[in-house]
Amino acid sequence: MLYYLSKLGDGTTLHAALNVFQYISFRSAAAAISAFLLCLIFGNRVIRKLISLKIGQPIRTKEEVHKLYELHGAKKGTPTMGGVLMMGAVVVSSILWARPDNHFVWLVLFTIVYMAIIGFVDDYLKVTKKSSGGLPGRLKLVAQFILAAIVTAVLILDPATSLQAKQLYVPFYKEPLIGSLGVVGAFIFYAAIIVGSSNAVNLTDGLDGLATGCTVTSAVAYAALAYAAGNVVTARYLQIPYNIFASELTVICMALVGGGLGFLWFNCHPARVFMGDTGSLSIGGMLGVVAICCKQELLLIVVGGVFVIEALSVIIQVISFKTTGKRVFKMSPIHHHFELQGWKENTVIVRFWIVSLMFAMLGIATLKLR
Repeated sequence: MLYYLSKLGDGTTLHAALNVFQYISFRSAAAAISAFLLCLIFGNRVIRKLISLKIGQPIRTKEEVHKLYELHGAKKGTPTMGGVLMMGAVVVSSILWARPDNHFVWLVLFTIVYMAIIGFVDDYLKVTKKSSGGLPGRLKLVAQFILAAIVTAVLILDPATSLQAKQLYVPFYKEPLIGSLGVVGAFIFYAAIIVGSSNAVNLTDGLDGLATGCTVTSAVAYAALAYAAGNVVTARYLQIPYNIFASELTVICMALVGGGLGFLWFNCHPARVFMGDTGSLSIGGMLGVVAICCKQELLLIVVGGVFVIEALSVIIQVISFKTTGKRVFKMSPIHHHFELQGWKENTVIVRFWIVSLMFAMLGIATLKLR
């Protein structure tokens, strides 16, 4: 919205000053700062409101997870659904600083709101039923597939993105590995990315600030990837897919960086508020769609390496237990395994943040390996 301030004036000094609003670098930084400040300004109010509404996080019972209950039992009642604060700040900042004439912007913002609603319903059911159940997995999966269908339709029906949307790019290769996936193939591929990323972030959100910190590093990486993909000179130099609409996603990714840091102010150990599925599903869905729009879908496996490891630990645990009756980890997701190994919660969190930062840097570094 504020981008149009750069169009005001007639060559005067004021016009020269407002001209800065056309630059993505300026608007991206401003979006990050705006989202951060919005979280700080409204954070305490949102937390107090959640407490007054008795929206507290349910904890699995002592009978279900004896040792884990001893470690996390004190967190029972901590307000959840804090994702409304973080993602609300991201949406407001993005509307303020991103160009409204870019359909990638609106597709990502729609994704944020859509997945936040799904997460909100899930959190609400958990709170009202006072259990860790929530929305049935099949319903969440159906909702994620519907989102994938919408994303596929938007990208393929637009002549400007139709050809590229059907192509499959892989890291380290400058040309598409598959020239055309077809409509059905593209839908299946996008569904896998969206379902995988949203659920992976959701599984990571189990310790104070863990998912939030990993989100920040992933968002920084995709801010760089989006900028490169949307700049014709940079894209040609790095030999990556170019799309004129992708650059504005830098603004949204940096808004997520600012919103994540602002939310971490309240979510760091010991957390005063949890993001809940309202935040985690929304973040995962957003990262998935940003990756799709940048044509860096598979690179999300590297950039979001911690999310992938967390999801794989659950898959491995389930398969192992069902086939052999034995568990590979003391508990999954894997962050709980390290807790039960004797690591302090804060140690697990910070070390996972470090690993996440390394994965993000590795993802950016792959741009030079083509």
